[in-house]
Amino acid sequence: MRFGAFVPQGWRLDLAGIEQEEHWQTMLGVAKTIEHSGYESLWAFDHFHTVPAPTREPTYEAWSLMAALAAATDTVRLGQMCTCNSYRPPSLLAKMAASIDVISGGRLEMGIGAGWYEHEYRGYGYEFASAAVRIGRLREAVEIMQRMWTEDVVQFAGRHYTIDGAICSPKGAQDPHIPIWVAGGGEQLTLNVAARFASYTNFGQTVEEFAHKSDVLRGHCADVGRSYDEIVRSTNFTVVCAATEAEARERAGELLDRYRRLVDGKALERAKKLWLSTVGPPDQLVELLRPWKDAGAGYVIVHFPDAAYDTSGLQLFAAEVAPALR
Repeated sequence: MRFGAFVPQGWRLDLAGIEQEEHWQTMLGVAKTIEHSGYESLWAFDHFHTVPAPTREPTYEAWSLMAALAAATDTVRLGQMCTCNSYRPPSLLAKMAASIDVISGGRLEMGIGAGWYEHEYRGYGYEFASAAVRIGRLREAVEIMQRMWTEDVVQFAGRHYTIDGAICSPKGAQDPHIPIWVAGGGEQLTLNVAARFASYTNFGQTVEEFAHKSDVLRGHCADVGRSYDEIVRSTNFTVVCAATEAEARERAGELLDRYRRLVDGKALERAKKLWLSTVGPPDQLVELLRPWKDAGAGYVIVHFPDAAYDTSGLQLFAAEVAPALR
């Protein structure tokens, strides 16, 4: 198993209570801790409105962070989980990613998905098309990006996008191109896109679901003539880690108090379920993750909801959980 960690950026209310003038130094401090603690990668979410409900709390834009963190870090890889394809034309996204890959010295990961957060779409004036249309656009977008990173001049005429003589120079620093992560578990369309183009996938909320989606991906790989073993399958966890169970529960309670000041009712219950269900000391977390490793999860990206306030859990996980599963 390989491990990455998310930088707090506000989307999950994980900068709440921190003054705006301290946000960048907080995010940068966590990023450097991720880098120095031995995580392979750091990650940002590509969203504009907070969850589990839209609030007026800040949410920092993912690709702005990618550029800033590319210049401010040295060795850690940089990813988005995941870029919403609908928010930027794929030709522009390819150009942005290639530029940031060069700035970072070849450390960029290209995470992308079809998008889902309807409130955000409508708020920012994007069409919230059907899932089939959004995934159709995703398929064309991934092909456009891959071609722009590998071909001198690109012509593309699809159902959703047309580009006429696009030149992407520089193309990025990685050979043959920036790795593509296709996020989402849609069995008919999204996993077919992943089978064709992805170096990594990201799906699964339970081990059983992960195993099932993996089998579906295997079938798509066979259909398109791609080796299933070429694709690293990943998943995400939100974790509160501390030396003892009592300490971990105490930290989770402090986080719940922060959420309670911002959301209530069903939104508060969703926050508790999504972000405060994986809580415990290292030995318990190792046992929780071991079945995922056995099911073939080769990469885990961890969101530590308390990282902006205290990085000790992030560091403890890196020191004791990750080595037990590598």
